[in-house]
Amino acid sequence: MPTARSPRTPRTDAVLTGAVEVARAAALEVAEPGTVGEHLEVVLEAERLATHYFACSATAYPGWRWAVTLSRVPRARKATVSEVHLLPGEGALLAPEWVPYAERLAPGDIGPGDRTAFVEDDPRLEAGFEATGEEDVDAVALWELGLGRPRVLSPEGRDAAATRWYDGERGPGSEGARKAPAPCRTCGYFVPMSGALRSVFGVCANEWSPADGDVVALDFGCGAHSEVDVEQRPSEKIDPPVLDDESEIVFTER
Repeated sequence: MPTARSPRTPRTDAVLTGAVEVARAAALEVAEPGTVGEHLEVVLEAERLATHYFACSATAYPGWRWAVTLSRVPRARKATVSEVHLLPGEGALLAPEWVPYAERLAPGDIGPGDRTAFVEDDPRLEAGFEATGEEDVDAVALWELGLGRPRVLSPEGRDAAATRWYDGERGPGSEGARKAPAPCRTCGYFVPMSGALRSVFGVCANEWSPADGDVVALDFGCGAHSEVDVEQRPSEKIDPPVLDDESEIVFTER
């Protein structure tokens, strides 16, 4: 059986490669005055089809090129303009690559009235009834399923949250933890979390603490610990005042 042949690009086409001024005139028709620069190259795209490239001198498009594609019918000695484009070249100034809305969000971007798009295949979540193999996690999953929640944290989502919290401002490496007199795990205001995260995190319930209502690591701490006190210093002794009865006070009139 005969095999299909791939299109053959000709080595030369004198009519198309020589039609530089035809291509330039086509570019000048659509370009702003003074923005079509020198002829850069001509590329034979296919049989009787070539593209001429001209430099773009517009200040708003550095590195871009005008591309004018010419064609001709078989045995014709005249080039015909097919299309004109402004295309980016090497080092061209381009707009940033488009990023989906869900991936552009950053922590703190969601305000009152905002809502995020539903992510069906979120790797941080899994079906609430799906067994994970961990007794504590499975127990929580079954309990939450009973509340009507179709998805709960997956191991990946739980690990990501734990890493974010542990490395954050309420973790053991923060400045507050390094200066704290005692860790949260010994504080009466520390409320342990349930499930697998219980062994590492809890919630602060001390209204005087800067971490009140926040998730804190067991090794975090602050100056509002329930079992510590301020340093007791001895009272400063002040000598009684001395009155000099023999001194004279002179009043002058103004």
